[in-house]
Amino acid sequence: MDRRTFIGSVVAGSAAASLAACGQLPRGSAIPNQARETELARAAQFGPKTAVSGRNGLAVTTHPLATQAAIDVLKEGGNAADAAATAALTQCVVEPHMTTLTGVYSILYYDAKTGKTQYINGSNNAPKNMPLKAGDLKNLGPMSKDGRMVTVPGYWAGVEATLDKLGSGKVDRKRALAPAIHYARNGFEIHPFLWGLIFKQLDILGGNTQSREIYLPNNVVVKPGDTLYQHRAADFMEQLAEGGNEYFYHGDFAKRFSKVVQDAGGWVTPQDFADYQVLYQEPVQGSYRGFDLIGSPAPDFGGVNFIEIMNLIEMMDIQKMGPAWESSETALKMLQAISLTTAENVLGRYKGTLPSTEKLISKAYAEERFSRLQGKPTSAAELMGQSAPPPGSNHLTVTDAEGNVATVLHSCMSMPFSNGLYVDGMWICAAGVHYGSGMPKPGERINARILPHMFLKHGKPVLAGGSPSISLMENMVQNSTNILDFGLSIEESVNKPRFGAGSFFAVSGPTLWEADMPEAAAANLRKTGVKLRVVNPWNWNHGSYDAIAFDSTGMAYGCGDPRRTAMALAV
Repeated sequence: MDRRTFIGSVVAGSAAASLAACGQLPRGSAIPNQARETELARAAQFGPKTAVSGRNGLAVTTHPLATQAAIDVLKEGGNAADAAATAALTQCVVEPHMTTLTGVYSILYYDAKTGKTQYINGSNNAPKNMPLKAGDLKNLGPMSKDGRMVTVPGYWAGVEATLDKLGSGKVDRKRALAPAIHYARNGFEIHPFLWGLIFKQLDILGGNTQSREIYLPNNVVVKPGDTLYQHRAADFMEQLAEGGNEYFYHGDFAKRFSKVVQDAGGWVTPQDFADYQVLYQEPVQGSYRGFDLIGSPAPDFGGVNFIEIMNLIEMMDIQKMGPAWESSETALKMLQAISLTTAENVLGRYKGTLPSTEKLISKAYAEERFSRLQGKPTSAAELMGQSAPPPGSNHLTVTDAEGNVATVLHSCMSMPFSNGLYVDGMWICAAGVHYGSGMPKPGERINARILPHMFLKHGKPVLAGGSPSISLMENMVQNSTNILDFGLSIEESVNKPRFGAGSFFAVSGPTLWEADMPEAAAANLRKTGVKLRVVNPWNWNHGSYDAIAFDSTGMAYGCGDPRRTAMALAV
């Protein structure tokens, strides 16, 4: 099926029955019944997922309990923004290895009534008295183990802005927090992915009183299938439900947070909290083969970078070359485009030579750059002698019956539990590892390759989504071309093999190449000098394509990515 056929047709294979269609929940209920909760918790597995479709609302997140939380809000009359905020908060509890309320939260939102898109940046600020310079970044690894990489959290401000500015007015912060508080207070069943990263980070988790309470009760590490309780976090979120921004940014919580960080060598102060503000921004806009491409604007520079890359891919005869999962020529050109644009973005930010956004996303600049897509791809990490960021983060996408769409990236921005610091049952995000994407001035936003995005046709979404992890750009490029250029359904696309970014914590690590990618393509790439490391099929470093596709009738389609514990559900 070609791209034009896709736009005008029902996506093949996407009409599978929805797990959510069973109607398990009474209207107005914030929490699933016990049987449904157990069913969802045990569905948090890697591997193939069930595709869903619907017209009355659909959500895809990286944990089934969070997806259900979004669906419940939609059933109660909340809109896509309300549901997205609720799901994100739930993930802070059921996926504490991937995200935290002290991290970052950014949302791209499409308003169906106006046809306009909006962007809220709830990312983190560098502390105002941060003394670091670009030359200090060679110590990023060691600094991420203490308080020096801790930044000023924007997550909660982003959630409140979502509910206040984009929400329906029917969902307040108490309702949005209700599932998160429930799972923190009453517990949930530990899924294998969470347990694996608990085990990997035991030396860190075992060194803090608060984390030992959660993960090593009675000095014994929890097991898969055990119930995980987070009582301190439940207490904290109950206070947050009452006090909101005032409690988080202007009260004792800011003082406690700052003291923990300063005692660990960091620089965050209560004044940094008091001065924090979300950024309300116009999304950056480009185009790709007749679609409008909307993405995150700098300093969440992933949207700019994505448009740059797609401009280059548009100049390729990709239909003739074939999809990346079977063509070494396509894979190489994609790697070259990602390498060139990302390296120039990062190095240009450090050197002060980065062109304007208007130039970066222009077709003319793509034509100028296209001739440079040759030779072995070189990463920004390799050029600068730095490690790639580790594979934390969550993405989620929600649409409602009115056609509004919300797509959100929220994150710990670092290796799970990296610094071992806790406050009020929440571990403290070390987002300063992203200083490696361009050193912000003290008090300014971090630069982050965050990438919520949408493709629109005639003013309406065709594809909306994003991905977490170090391979988010490779993930976006491969999936969007699978769907838009080759007519694959969401289900077909997420199950296709992928390549991804180099190994985390390894300078200039090789490109990760899933084992079911063609051997002949791998051999051809190695001849060009590309370093490949063959990894398992559906490798978790490659992120999770948490996206929703729409056909020309407005039907929505979703499917969880097998590389994470994702699930899509429809109302």
